[in-house]
Amino acid sequence: MRLLVVEDDPLIADGLVRTLRSGGHAVDHAADGATADRALAQYPYDLVVLDLGLPAMDGMEVLRRARARGSATPVLVLTARDALDDRVAGLDAGADDYLPKPFDLPELEARVRALLRRREGLGTNRLILGNLVIDLGGHSAFHGAARIDLSSREFGVLETLARRAGRVVSKEQILEAMTGWGEDVGVNAVEVYVHRLRRKIEPAGVNIRTVRGLGYLLEKGAAP
Repeated sequence: MRLLVVEDDPLIADGLVRTLRSGGHAVDHAADGATADRALAQYPYDLVVLDLGLPAMDGMEVLRRARARGSATPVLVLTARDALDDRVAGLDAGADDYLPKPFDLPELEARVRALLRRREGLGTNRLILGNLVIDLGGHSAFHGAARIDLSSREFGVLETLARRAGRVVSKEQILEAMTGWGEDVGVNAVEVYVHRLRRKIEPAGVNIRTVRGLGYLLEKGAAP
C-alpha cells in the first residue's frame, strides 16, 4: 500500500517512515502542508498520516482541501493538540482517526492496519483466496501451514492484486502501490515480480492471469 506521512519534525518523520516501510508499505514524506497538499492532489494514496502543526499550510487546511476535492483516502491525524475541541474539529474536518502525541509506534501501526481494513471492507487482517492465506499484518502468505517465501516487493505485488481480486490491475497501478518518491523502479520490473510470484502461489490454487494490454487479474484457479 502507498502511504503519505506529513510531519515536519525530522526525528518523528524518520521513525514513522522507517516503521511503515518495515511493514511493507511504500511511503512518501512531506515536511510541510503545501507539499502535502500538492501530493494529495496528484497521487492516489491508500492512507495519510497527518500532523496538524505544519509550516506553509496547517494540517487542518490540508485535510479540508483533500476532502473538498472529493478524496476518501483514510486520514490518521497526529498532533500535540489533545484538547477535546481540537479532536472534534479534526474529525469534523474529515479525519478518520486521531492519535495524540506522544504515541507508541506499535499503536500507530495497529491504527494504520485498522484504517486500511476499514477502507477495504475487511473484518480481519487476513485475505483468503483458494488455499492461499495472506496475513496483511504479518506481511506474509501461507499455503496451508507452509509459509511462502516472498520478498517485500513480491508481497507488495501480491497484496495489491489480492485487494482487487477478480478485477484487472494495470502495471502502473501496481507500481504506484509499491513504490514511493525517488524509487527507481520501472514498469518492466513489475513483469519480473509477477513472474516470480505466479510460480510461488500457483500451488495454492491461485492464478495471476495476464490480460493483454490491460494488466493482471488475480483469480482462484482449480483446486491443487
